[in-house]
Amino acid sequence: MVAVDDAREGGASRPVRLEEAVGVLTAARQVVLLAHVNPDADALGSALALGLALHRRGTEVQVSFGAPERPAESLRDLDVDGLVVTADEVVAAPELLVVLDTGSVDRLGPLADRAATAGSTLVIDHHVSNSGFGTHYYVDPRAEATAVMVLHLLDAMEAPVDLPTARCLYAGLVTDTRNFRAASPDTHAMAARLLVAGVDAEAVTRPLLDTHPFSWLAMLSAVLATARLEAGEARGLGLVHALVEREHVDLGRQEEVESVIDVLRTTAEAEVAVVLKQVGERRWTANMRSKGGIDVAAAASALGGGGHRVASGFTLDGDAPAILDRVRRALADAPLLG
Repeated sequence: MVAVDDAREGGASRPVRLEEAVGVLTAARQVVLLAHVNPDADALGSALALGLALHRRGTEVQVSFGAPERPAESLRDLDVDGLVVTADEVVAAPELLVVLDTGSVDRLGPLADRAATAGSTLVIDHHVSNSGFGTHYYVDPRAEATAVMVLHLLDAMEAPVDLPTARCLYAGLVTDTRNFRAASPDTHAMAARLLVAGVDAEAVTRPLLDTHPFSWLAMLSAVLATARLEAGEARGLGLVHALVEREHVDLGRQEEVESVIDVLRTTAEAEVAVVLKQVGERRWTANMRSKGGIDVAAAASALGGGGHRVASGFTLDGDAPAILDRVRRALADAPLLG
């Protein structure tokens, strides 16, 4: 495990390695663990797995995120000890704030101020675009998921990886590796270890990847009707994009809205898939996916977002056509991946 170099002149942030991160975690008596807004299984699963270990050490623990008010339905049964609290319940000035799977402080939404009010802040993340905020940051872009890093932390803490903890970590692995299609041999070995701990792979995976209400079909039909293929964009490798308008965002479960990108990315003629989701009158969030030919993290960073080289996102205000024009320009300047 490595920490990124601190390239911020005069900044208070500094990178830490595994052992120092463990020291920061185990020294605190009160810890708030935050995932990014609209947390996925890697963000929330990682926060809960680490929260469980600290809670069992006697630490006062809260786990939360800025929005929505409750976790996605498919993630709720991961919280076996009731550690998740609403954003309004998060203590105003925690002794230690731990931010997981979050590339920049703005991704904390209404809880972003806790990074300033906390006694200290430890960022644990695997996004190459991580801005290195907080007083300490432990970042490893080589890790396929933040859950990978949390398992290393638990081992260094000599914390038991029991079934509830293993389920949280397995959920993170299965989602961020696209059901292990983008997992290294070491990560497959981690998954095997979690299965030995008692994880039922089918029971964990089905609600995350393979279960939708019937209403999803109508939503998907409406969204896919907006899909457009632009074969000459994305440096000539092809771009496919679609819009999820406000009515579908408001009425659908988070899981259904987020799953659209996984359908769109199957387009054979497009290297890059982009889904714009309307979350305000003129505000749009975007999911970007690459098949490995273009660095979409660089494109997302140019648009104020970030993420992985093959999976990233951003939020912008404006009209959808104008935002798509900016996406085309950012992709035209994005580096090709080897």
